[in-house]
Amino acid sequence: MQLQHRTILITGGTSGIGFELARQLLARHNTVIVTGRDQERIAVALQRLSGLHGIVCDVTDPAAIAALHAEVTKRFPNLDVLVNNAGIMRNLDLTRERPLIDVTREVDVNLRGPLQMVQQFLPLLRMREQSAIINVTSGLAFVPLAISPVYSAAKAALHAYTRVLRVQLARSGVQVFELAPPAVETPLLRAEFEAEMKGNQGMHVEALVRYAIAKIEQGQEEIRPGLANVLQAMSRIAPQFMFRQMTRMMKPGKA
Repeated sequence: MQLQHRTILITGGTSGIGFELARQLLARHNTVIVTGRDQERIAVALQRLSGLHGIVCDVTDPAAIAALHAEVTKRFPNLDVLVNNAGIMRNLDLTRERPLIDVTREVDVNLRGPLQMVQQFLPLLRMREQSAIINVTSGLAFVPLAISPVYSAAKAALHAYTRVLRVQLARSGVQVFELAPPAVETPLLRAEFEAEMKGNQGMHVEALVRYAIAKIEQGQEEIRPGLANVLQAMSRIAPQFMFRQMTRMMKPGKA
């Protein structure tokens, strides 16, 4: 699938991986729409990238997704690529008391959001001769990280869902891709895991996105850059060993 002259919707596209996807895809002569929960952050993104379109949408809100669908259908009826990128990742100590609704926030954003986005936009995507769904998961879908338990669980579930979605859409014109990044140098990583990184660097976001676009165009359905590929391999060869190694590296200790 060539990612040129497409109409592409990216959730969570105002920063990090989503914003870099928007930047590189715009440079390839695509029409790109990003979503985010904050109008001010969308405005900043539009100022930084000439030609970018932005729509406020909270992917945890079904009514907001329906409103987004109505606006996209009206303004961008040729939509042919959906990128489910919106996500949050927290350093979470499950032994601390917290409201029940708080403990599942990552499930709401990282899992429920993409599932509902796909369900809402699939009829529109199926109207196109060739279209694509790209779900952004994580290397932690293969081996969980003890300090990010709910994030790891949500991404593992999204990985499983993506595999099944691919099978169910195999005879349609909709291709299903999964991008499972390793740790990436983004504001999210540094805000939540600065101490645990111990001076180590994640993958540069520009390199990640270049790699992902190239692999999508080559038709690779499951894209695992860098350490994410190691985690996937080790989850099959020595899952307990890899889990113990990652647990030693980072121990729970934050909110």
